[in-house]
Amino acid sequence: MAFLVNGNEILKDARRNQYAVGAYNTNNLEWTRALVSGAKETRTPLLIQVSTGAAKYMGGYKLVRDLVLNVMDSMDIDVPVILNLDHGDFESAKECIELGYSSVMFDGHKLPVEENLAKTKEIVRLAHERGIAVEAEIGKIGENQGGGELASVEDAIRFAEAGVDRLACGIGNIHGVYPEGWEGLNFDRLKEISDAVDVPLVLHGGSGIPQDQVKKAISLGIAKININTEFQLAFQKATREYIEAGHDQDRSNKGFDPRKLLRPGTDAITESMKEMISWMGTRPIDDRDSKFVFDEASLNEE
Repeated sequence: MAFLVNGNEILKDARRNQYAVGAYNTNNLEWTRALVSGAKETRTPLLIQVSTGAAKYMGGYKLVRDLVLNVMDSMDIDVPVILNLDHGDFESAKECIELGYSSVMFDGHKLPVEENLAKTKEIVRLAHERGIAVEAEIGKIGENQGGGELASVEDAIRFAEAGVDRLACGIGNIHGVYPEGWEGLNFDRLKEISDAVDVPLVLHGGSGIPQDQVKKAISLGIAKININTEFQLAFQKATREYIEAGHDQDRSNKGFDPRKLLRPGTDAITESMKEMISWMGTRPIDDRDSKFVFDEASLNEE
């Protein structure tokens, strides 16, 4: 039976040894299988996550949990898997804790900071009672090509003291496609935060940031890098090439069959993931890593 881990030891090791673990959003069955394939081939830990919008599209948080566990079982994955709620509000975080997600992100950055902190503390209490990890966000990560806000060092210290297991910081990063003229990550602020707290730090909006900047961020404490847009673009490109080559019109070979139509995009996700794992330096899991593979089957109880 497949089980999930909370990933705390994995991400602490990543920060300590200056590598990163990708946190890859799933959007459907093909995405889930592509991500599991990438983790199996590279023998690296898999941090698979789902946003509120994707969960709604897929049929709800319970369906996503069941899908991930069933794919793990059917594909016989033998590396640690973390299932994370990405950018959840207070009620979504509580729901995913009850469902047995092994990690939840409570995103209260739109709230006044005192309310964000108070609700984060409550999510930490509920999650830690069940061995579930918690990620919080401070500052503001830009949306759709602009509009971010730097995280403060003071807030980083307060949220770390609240017991969060990882901390997402606004350091000039943006969700979605980065615009021309983007000024880059603010490494001075990242270093200040990294010097002030020892929890693993999270880089949201990882798709599209130049590799040299990501690697520098990893050297300054970033241990988890969120990826979604990059894989969506890889899927789109491969699917478009399949259609533009006319393969979907090949009726004699049933090129229109969704199993064939979606295959190039699915494979492109896996290949993009493997390339990213390589340059992020994600550490493979082997039989010596027993401290990373601990039984948390209780997380799967409803």
